[in-house]
Amino acid sequence: MSEKDSASGTTAPKYVKCPTCGGPSLYAASNRFRPFCSERCKMIDLGAWGNEDFRMPAEAPPEDNLYGDPKLEP
Repeated sequence: MSEKDSASGTTAPKYVKCPTCGGPSLYAASNRFRPFCSERCKMIDLGAWGNEDFRMPAEAPPEDNLYGDPKLEP
């Protein structure tokens, strides 16, 4: 839902919090970096994905168990 200015009938620009820096970011088609505020913040986020900083936690298998090859598992 968009917020409309009741006096003029125009839609007010929507600002969201930039996921990288936390600053205001214009969420509109005119901002080609949305939801980021700038290309810099977009590239920082892309670099974090490339470095696998956004990983889901997973439980590691025990060190003494064989895993991976079904022929070696009991």
